[in-house]
Amino acid sequence: MMRMNLLERWTRGAKFVLILLAIVYVFSLVRPFFLPMQAVIGAILIPLLLAGFFYYLLRPVVQYMERHKIKRSIAILILYVVMAILALGFIAGVWPLLQTQLINLVQNIPQFVNLLDAQLKEWGETPFLSSIIPSDSGLATNFSEYLSKGISFLTNYLSGFVSFLSQFAIVLFTFPILLYYMLKEGHRFKRSLVKLSPIRYRKEVFRAARDMDKALNDYIIGRVIVNTALGVLMFIGFLIIGLPYALLLTTIAVILNFIPLFGAIISAIPIVIIGLIESPSTGIWALVIILVAQQVQDNVISPYVFGKKLDIHPVTTILLVLGSGNWFGIIGMLVVIPVYMLIKIAWKRLYKLFLRSQWETL
Repeated sequence: MMRMNLLERWTRGAKFVLILLAIVYVFSLVRPFFLPMQAVIGAILIPLLLAGFFYYLLRPVVQYMERHKIKRSIAILILYVVMAILALGFIAGVWPLLQTQLINLVQNIPQFVNLLDAQLKEWGETPFLSSIIPSDSGLATNFSEYLSKGISFLTNYLSGFVSFLSQFAIVLFTFPILLYYMLKEGHRFKRSLVKLSPIRYRKEVFRAARDMDKALNDYIIGRVIVNTALGVLMFIGFLIIGLPYALLLTTIAVILNFIPLFGAIISAIPIVIIGLIESPSTGIWALVIILVAQQVQDNVISPYVFGKKLDIHPVTTILLVLGSGNWFGIIGMLVVIPVYMLIKIAWKRLYKLFLRSQWETL
């Protein structure tokens, strides 16, 4: 009997994997038809994603003001005034320093490559490393070549990112309008969704919409809290050791840490390289600060903020991030986890309503 149950479970699992692979294969076939629409989809999707992100951040504040007898529209306008003041403060106080550090970093990259190459050759001539790495191995030369290619890629990426920001006018124009209507009418979305569904399924649709809304709310607010705490820890540490471009590198690290798992690794590479160029001890201390901050985030802050709400296996996260990055770029890597959470909630409800009895009889 136990063998039969085990065989049945393996059979169901194999059928599920085959169905999933079939869906991926079909999607790969139809993908070329959507490539010409990528620019249009991006122009619509980016302001929508930004509006949704800030909607979940600001909604608790609007709800708080509503509970204190302030009309929703007035509360939103007050928030907009506060956001405008904060934006002006950022532009006047923080942005000039960030811009200066970014320009200096891009301009000094060739010099950094030469300095790091010279340091690598100097380290390779030390007695300790000479005894481990033969002088004719070419390891330092190969490493320098790969490093130059990586830094060139990073330079091109930063240049593309800056040009993307310069073309951000449409997003900046549409994003506040979308956000305003989300904050004003967003509480009616669940009711509208329920009304569109058949009467017999409205209770389940309402529960699914409620669970999706809570999952997005917890994920976005939790991720902002965790990343902000990580950024504060790293910035303080970088200031203590005197790391150049501390504010810029911390900002990049905080943004990239929205990408699960891989964001921390990608952001650590330029930090350690710039630290090594400054001095070997600065590079080592920068790595120590990153590791300590990550450990505090993973073992203290994240469990307190998220608890067991993110029920996603690390292997699943890796596959999702790699696949979305290959198909949809950095935007896909940023949104894949919340999208997966929504699909998982919807699938559980659909399975419970329509598929459980049929699936178990296969």
